[in-house]
Amino acid sequence: MRNEARMRVARRVRGATMKRHAGGLVRVLSAFALLGALAGPAFAGPPFRTDDPQPVDFRHWEAYVFSTSDKTEDGRATQFPALEVNWGVVRNIQLHLIVPAASSRAPGGPTWFGAGDVEFGVKYRFIQEAGHRPQIGIFPQLELPSGNATHGLGNGRVWARLPVWAQKSWGPWTTYGGGGYAVNRAPGMRSYLLGGWLLQRDLGKRLTLGGEIYSEGRSGITTRSSSIIDFGGYYNFSPHFSLLFGAGRDVIGGPHTVAYLGLYWTWGGGGEKATHRFPPSPLRIGS
Repeated sequence: MRNEARMRVARRVRGATMKRHAGGLVRVLSAFALLGALAGPAFAGPPFRTDDPQPVDFRHWEAYVFSTSDKTEDGRATQFPALEVNWGVVRNIQLHLIVPAASSRAPGGPTWFGAGDVEFGVKYRFIQEAGHRPQIGIFPQLELPSGNATHGLGNGRVWARLPVWAQKSWGPWTTYGGGGYAVNRAPGMRSYLLGGWLLQRDLGKRLTLGGEIYSEGRSGITTRSSSIIDFGGYYNFSPHFSLLFGAGRDVIGGPHTVAYLGLYWTWGGGGEKATHRFPPSPLRIGS
C-alpha cells in the first residue's frame, strides 16, 4: 500500500509545475523526518527513554494509558491514546506490548490521525543485582508496521531495537542505563546506535524524580543525531496506581522537544508474593 501511494504521488508530481514539484518534494522530506521521530525510541522506559533490565514480577501485570509528543522543526508526532501492557510470564522474563493511536503534522500540511506501529518485546534479566554487582538484562523489541507510513503514522516495514541495560540501587538512589543498535531498513530510514543513562531518587514513599541523557544516531535520511536531556518522575497514589510525567529537549541536534504523560496500574500474583518496586521502595517502573 505504501509503494502504491508513493507512485500515485509521483504521477501527480510529474504532471505539475516546477513550483509544485518543489513543494511536493519538501512535503515528502518532511514526512520522512516525521517518520524518523516516530521510529525513534518510543519512550521505552516510561516516562523516560532510557530503560532498565528489571522485568515485571512473575505472574504480575503492568498497564499504562499514556500520551507522547515529539516536536521538531520538521513537524510534530504524537501518540494518544496509547496502551502499554507488560506481563511477567516466567521469572526474570517479561512480555511487552504497545498499541498506540498516532498523529503527525508537517509544517503547512494537514494533520493525519490513525493507528500507529505496534511494538512487541521480550525483556530477559540474566544477572541479578547483589552487593556491588548490578543487574543486567536485554530487551529486544520489534516494531510492526501497522501505521500508515505515507501519512507519517508508521515506519512502513518491521524494524528492531537490540539494547542491553544495567541497573544499580543504593538507599533512595537508583541509576540505570546502557545502549544498543536499532536495525531499520525502511525507505528513507537508517540503522543507528542508541544509548542513555539515568539517575533518580525516591523523595518519600510517593514521589520519585529523575533525570537522564539519551542519545541516538541519525534514524532517517533527513534527521540528525540527537542527545536529549529529560527530567521527570512519578507520583504513587497507591502501591498499584501512579501518575507518570516527563519532558526534555535535544541539546545538540536543533529544535527538538519531547514529553510523556501517563497513568500506571499493576496487579496479579496468582499466589506469588509481589515485590513491588514502589512504594514502599519505588525503584523503577515501566517496561
